[in-house]
Amino acid sequence: MPTLSDAYSTLSREVAAAGARLVVVTKTHPVEVIRELYELGHRDFGENRVSELEEKHPQLPKDINWHFIGHLQRNKVKNVLPLVSLIHSGDSLRLLREIDKRASDRRVDVLLQYHIAEEESKYGLTVESGRQLLESIREQPLKHVRIVGVMGMATYTDDKEQVAQEFRTLHEIYSSVKEEFFLDEPTFSEISMGMSGDYEVALQQGSTLVRIGSRLLGERNYD
Repeated sequence: MPTLSDAYSTLSREVAAAGARLVVVTKTHPVEVIRELYELGHRDFGENRVSELEEKHPQLPKDINWHFIGHLQRNKVKNVLPLVSLIHSGDSLRLLREIDKRASDRRVDVLLQYHIAEEESKYGLTVESGRQLLESIREQPLKHVRIVGVMGMATYTDDKEQVAQEFRTLHEIYSSVKEEFFLDEPTFSEISMGMSGDYEVALQQGSTLVRIGSRLLGERNYD
């Protein structure tokens, strides 16, 4: 059985070779695992629960780039902002306005989350609601939020072609949004798609950020 060091080395090389960045999702995993990966040189870690992020953050080095990848409730924004470098789940104008209000004098990078899967349980914007959101921001700009790309989650299925099509859809959304709203903004450059079960497909479809947990760290412990 490969060690964590060996598994990480193999995975990080694969992701880097595709021109993407690896976000290691550490939900339910202890800080000791994060420290081990940190010592191997890794800096991008993702959490999707505010309480768990708040617990881990003070125990770990301050140069970690924390990614918040879960659904973010507006009443938790004030807790998350001091801790993270990128919020992946910008799924409504109200949330973006709340982040902007709470950001004070700092800049906050956010991805627009789009709904590309069949499952209705997943959060995210549609093409039309995303355009309306961006038109509203164009009319009343955000002072502290910088939109740097898009995020989406594919349907949980073994049908790789369906997953590929959904990721192609997100890439097309990214290109369209870039052309219409961010053509002169080089920082609008991220496509966050792909997790442990489908990251290879996501890399083939142009992902720049893959969010991988169980593929590297094993199954989560919910005890």
